[in-house]
Amino acid sequence: MNLTASAGSVRVGLAALAANPLRTFLSTLGIIVGTAALVAVLALGDGVERYVRRQIERTTDLQTVVATPRTFRIVDRVPIPRTDYPVFTRADAESARVAVGGIGAVALTVTGPALVERRGAAPRAAIVTATLPSIVEFQRIALAAGRFFTATESRVAVVSASLGLTVGDSLTLNGRTWTVVGVIAAGDEPASASLVFVPIMFADSAIISVGGRSAPVLLIKAARVEDVDSVQARVGSWLGRRYGSEWREKVRVGTRAERLAQVQQGLLVFKILMGAITGISLLVGGIGIMNVLLASVAERTREIGVRKAAGARRRDILWQFLAESLAITGTGSVVGAVLGLTGAFGITAIMRARTEAIVYAAFTWSTLLVAAAAAVAIGVAFGMYPALRAARLSPIDAIRHET
Repeated sequence: MNLTASAGSVRVGLAALAANPLRTFLSTLGIIVGTAALVAVLALGDGVERYVRRQIERTTDLQTVVATPRTFRIVDRVPIPRTDYPVFTRADAESARVAVGGIGAVALTVTGPALVERRGAAPRAAIVTATLPSIVEFQRIALAAGRFFTATESRVAVVSASLGLTVGDSLTLNGRTWTVVGVIAAGDEPASASLVFVPIMFADSAIISVGGRSAPVLLIKAARVEDVDSVQARVGSWLGRRYGSEWREKVRVGTRAERLAQVQQGLLVFKILMGAITGISLLVGGIGIMNVLLASVAERTREIGVRKAAGARRRDILWQFLAESLAITGTGSVVGAVLGLTGAFGITAIMRARTEAIVYAAFTWSTLLVAAAAAVAIGVAFGMYPALRAARLSPIDAIRHET
C-alpha cells in the first residue's frame, strides 16, 4: 500500500513536469551544462593521466626499482673502496624475476665510456651500456633500422644514428670488433651523447675500465606505478635471503619515490581543482531547480491541500517534489554526460589537428560515476527544501491560500 502511494506521488510529480515543458527544460538545462562541464574536465584529466603513465613507462624512472652494489663505504666521511660487494649476473636477474613476481621486467646494466673506431673515420666517444635484451622494456628505444640483440648473440651492438653507422657495419671498442645489428632512430636516443648497447657478458671488453670489477646494476620494473613500493619491499626480502641480514651494507635499493609521489599528487590535485571549479556550474543548476520547485509549490498550494485532505501523507508530498527534482537532475546528468564526453573528445581532436599539443581525453566509468553521484546529490540537496516546505503545509491553510 505504501509503495502504491509513493508510486502515485512520483507519477503526479512527473505529470507536473510534463505540464510545464518550457520551465522544466530551462531548469534541466542548468544541470546539463554543469554535468557536461564536469564530465569534460574529468575526461581530460583521465586522458592526461593516461598520457603521463605512458610517458612514465617510456622513461621508466618512476616504475623502476634499482638495486645498486655498494662499491664504497664511508669511514670518517671518506669513501673507502669495498671488495666484498655483490656482482649481479644473469642468474641473479632470473632469480629476482621468479622470487619477486608480479613485475614488468628485469634487466642488468653496466654503463661506462668507450671510444668507437671504424675504418676511415676519426674515433668517437660514446656511452656504452652492457645489458640484457630486456632493457627495451625499460627504455623502449625506437629503432630506425635493424633489431635489438638477443640473449644468445655475441659481439653485436645497437648504436645511435649519430655515429653514422648502418646495420651490418663493423666498429671497434677497446680493440675488439663488433657488428651493428640495430640503429636507434634519430631523436629517440635517451641521452645527448652517442650510445652503444652490447650484451652484458662483454661489459669488461667493451667499456673502458676505471679500475676494479664491473658492478652491474639490477633493474626491476613494476607492472604499475602503484606497485613500486610493494616491489621494492619484495626486492629487499629477496636480497635478505640471498645476502643475509646485512644486505643493506652491500646493496642500495632505491626508487624515484619522491618524484612518484609528486606525479600522483599532481594528477589528483588537478582533477580535484578542475572538478571543484566546474562543480560550481552544477550548484548553479541546483539553485535553478530549487527556484523552479519553490515556484511550483506556490502555484500548486491548493492542489497540495486537496491531496492532503484526501489522505495523502507528508511522505507522499515529499516524494512528489523529490521525484520532480530527481527527474530533472537524472535527465540532465545523462544528456550532460554525453555532451561532456563528446565535447572532450572533439575538442582534443581539434587541438591535436591544429597544433602539436599532445592532449587526449579518456573515458572511465569512475568519471560517469562521479557525475551521476554529483547529479543525484544536487537533486536531493536542492529539492529537499521545497519538498519539505510542501509536505509541511497544513491542508486547511493550503486550501484557503488560493480560495
